[in-house]
Amino acid sequence: MSNPMEIVELTHQVKKLATGKISDINDINRETTFLALNALIEAARAGDAGKGFAVVANQVKQVSVRIADITTGLNKELAGSLSKLTDLSDGMIERLRSHEGQRCADLALNMIDIVDRNLYERSCDVRWWATDSAVVDCLALGGAAAREHASRRLSVILDSYTVYLDLWIVDASGTIVANGRPQTYPVAGKNVAHARWFKDSMKTRSGADFIAGDIEALPQLNNAQVATYATAIREQGAVDGRPLGALVIFFDWAAQAAAVVNGVRLTDEEWQRTRCMIVDASFRVIASSRKTGVLDEHFNLVTDGRRTGFYRAADGHATVSFAATPGYESYRGLGWYGVVVQTPPT
Repeated sequence: MSNPMEIVELTHQVKKLATGKISDINDINRETTFLALNALIEAARAGDAGKGFAVVANQVKQVSVRIADITTGLNKELAGSLSKLTDLSDGMIERLRSHEGQRCADLALNMIDIVDRNLYERSCDVRWWATDSAVVDCLALGGAAAREHASRRLSVILDSYTVYLDLWIVDASGTIVANGRPQTYPVAGKNVAHARWFKDSMKTRSGADFIAGDIEALPQLNNAQVATYATAIREQGAVDGRPLGALVIFFDWAAQAAAVVNGVRLTDEEWQRTRCMIVDASFRVIASSRKTGVLDEHFNLVTDGRRTGFYRAADGHATVSFAATPGYESYRGLGWYGVVVQTPPT
């Protein structure tokens, strides 16, 4: 079955062909008329000897007039109909693109909604685990035994929650005192007081608050791409207790994000001409179905203040569809967008 673009292209080709052939007929007819006029002039010069030839020349002239009438009528009727047909075809394509643009905007919303729901769970995890007795005692009691116990507890959590790369307990000075994967990531004793997520977590007003950091490649985790969540570990695990330090958890962003952007419901043919992305609030690409530009590329997204929508790209070819993070429950999102860039079928 032919796709709409092929039909539109064929319509334009037929219009171009018909217009060209009518123009060719008119050109030939003008030449014939000119020759008939020359023949009449020569017949007149020949006098009686040219009368018979003049009759033929007049007949040729009359035929030329009839051809001119026919081509004029054909041009009005056929060219007019073809122009209307091409306008209708172009309109159909615009409506189709509008439909596909809205469909892709819905897919973009679905992508970012999946991300939001997933990251909401991370915000719940960090607030819950910060009240774990082993985590609280690690800072409240101090000492090698408390740190070792906390590390084993974090390891148990990691065995059950495979979406995390590591969990850290950081004291009030910013020094990492325990983590869940010390063999893989020997970070104990390192200081992260400069990290924004640590400083902000120590400023949280209560145990109900948390900090969500932008996606980053973390050197201490072998430059893995992570979504960082942190909250204060409070005295006695109380929601209003005095901050003793921070619990920091690192979500394995690259693997989870890849599953989202590559899990969009598109046909094999559509995937050949589509790129699905997640961009952050500064429009930095933080996930891409084409595995290029992640954390390096800034996509020129034009929202015009809209939370969702679509538009024709600057090249006039591709359609860019987008949807802003809607947030989920107490997680308001970080201003991220789901983006789908799709070129029309060839």
